[in-house]
Amino acid sequence: MTSLRIQVNGKTVDTDVAPQTLLVDLLRGPLALTGTHQGCDTAQCGACTVLLDGLAVKSCSMLALQAQGRAVTTVEGLARGDTPHPLQEAFMACHGLQCGFCTPGMLMSACGLLKQVPQPSDAQIVDALEGNLCRCTGYVNIVAAVQQAAQVMAASGEKA
Repeated sequence: MTSLRIQVNGKTVDTDVAPQTLLVDLLRGPLALTGTHQGCDTAQCGACTVLLDGLAVKSCSMLALQAQGRAVTTVEGLARGDTPHPLQEAFMACHGLQCGFCTPGMLMSACGLLKQVPQPSDAQIVDALEGNLCRCTGYVNIVAAVQQAAQVMAASGEKA
């Protein structure tokens, strides 16, 4: 076992992990953050996407120890208290989710995009979400939701 210290959703986590522990397994297991979904285990579906120091990464293809000293944000960390993040509200308003399995990864990938590009084009959104698979929505409403969230955030001066 190896000591690990990371920030998860703004809180310091000190724990011991086996060297082969994947970040997704740490999040879903000992940390009980089950919003990060485990889909394909091959970094193809994007359901496990989290932010690492603000950048979208697939937690199923990353060792927990690679996050040593870094900040991880999961879908549970998007809301501000009881107030949903503008992306979460836009996904609901635009019907950007159906079964919901891909939604946490889509939200995190979209949040990572908006951190880098606050007013993305549709093409930039499609490109940022390329590594996230959805079997239900056809993506049109997801792109619309990201655009709506970007507009709401720009109007309020809020940062992703």
